Amino acid sequence: MNILLKSATIVDKTNSKLHFKKRDILISNGIIEKIAPLINPAKKIKTLSLKNLHVSKGWFDSSVSFGEPGYEERETIANGLQVAGRSGFTDIVLNPNTFPVPDSSGAIVFLKNASRGNPTRLHPLGTLTMKCEGENLAELYDMKNAGAVGFYDFKKSVSNSNLLKIALQYAQDFKGLVYSFPIDKQIMGKGIVNEGVPSTRVGLKGIPSMAEELQIARDLFILEYTGGYLHIPTISTAKSVRLINEAKKKGLDVSCSVAIHNLLFTDDVLDNFDSNYKVLPPLRTRKDITALLKGLKDGTIDFVTSDHTPLDIEEKRLEFDYAAYGTIGLESAFGVLNRLLDTETAVNLLSKGRDRFGIGPVTLEEGSLANLSLFDPETEYVLTKESCASTSKNSMFFDQKMKGKVYGIISNNQVLV
Repeated sequence: MNILLKSATIVDKTNSKLHFKKRDILISNGIIEKIAPLINPAKKIKTLSLKNLHVSKGWFDSSVSFGEPGYEERETIANGLQVAGRSGFTDIVLNPNTFPVPDSSGAIVFLKNASRGNPTRLHPLGTLTMKCEGENLAELYDMKNAGAVGFYDFKKSVSNSNLLKIALQYAQDFKGLVYSFPIDKQIMGKGIVNEGVPSTRVGLKGIPSMAEELQIARDLFILEYTGGYLHIPTISTAKSVRLINEAKKKGLDVSCSVAIHNLLFTDDVLDNFDSNYKVLPPLRTRKDITALLKGLKDGTIDFVTSDHTPLDIEEKRLEFDYAAYGTIGLESAFGVLNRLLDTETAVNLLSKGRDRFGIGPVTLEEGSLANLSLFDPETEYVLTKESCASTSKNSMFFDQKMKGKVYGIISNNQVLV
């Protein structure tokens, strides 16, 4: 793949010589051959010149769900990776919520093979326990050798404290990353939204913030005892941020993420009973959003995620109590984050996270592999169901104003624009 990017503004705060500089970028056979103010190639080459073109290191999403195998009607791996690429993501971590769940090395190999040949690279998670039942550890070591980048019972808390202790002790020998979803099921009870004034007003059962915070406190206590590598996905409360900040100051090896929708919406949107707003963890309060944004800026929260979760229409077109949890978010990720934060911060957050999962680093310099996201940070538009390329349409972002248009990616020696 040979291509010349013309007049591209480079966004890379790790490279002061190129950051916010306008350059031509020549890519030959998937390698960045030259970066210069003006490049006139000796031979004819495909040239890409786009309005207000900006380029950054390829974006990374640590929490993406598709459907294949088992739920292909939600999203296939092939179409899901196309959507991710067109949304600017060159690498995604795939959640283990398929049927059957990936709890063996063979299942991990299947996912890796099914994703080959796409510009966006797929990095699968294996389940933490067999059949995701929370009782016996899955084949962690074998899955790690097959390509699993972590172990996660998707959206299920590890209720057995001893099981989490053993998992952290065992996996640290091969640097395995153990996930623990932050929810205490007993405290959560039959709650489905944030516990507060809005839930009381509309008559929906609430999930108190304590359900998340108790679980995180327990997990961090166990991590302090065992050592190892712990990841807490999609935190949502102000106190969760404080707990993780304190743990990091102690030197504990813990990381965490936040879903982009938990940075934009509060539980005030529940008044219309739109099941697209039903997510786990639930949408919280303005105070929580303020703390989450502060945690992102000071580094307490390691990275953002779309937490992209496609679902059948039958799973969402139900009474709010019975609808499934989840929203799609790949296509809205940059447009929302760039609206909430400045472009430099948004791009930096979207580019972070690979090192935590043992994925090779990405650089934007001459001689490096071309792993690039292409975008215009200024264009504003409204996201609609008609423009959505995901197979499933369960998005809470439809009819929301977006700031920033993604052109696509250059990755894996391919152009997807």
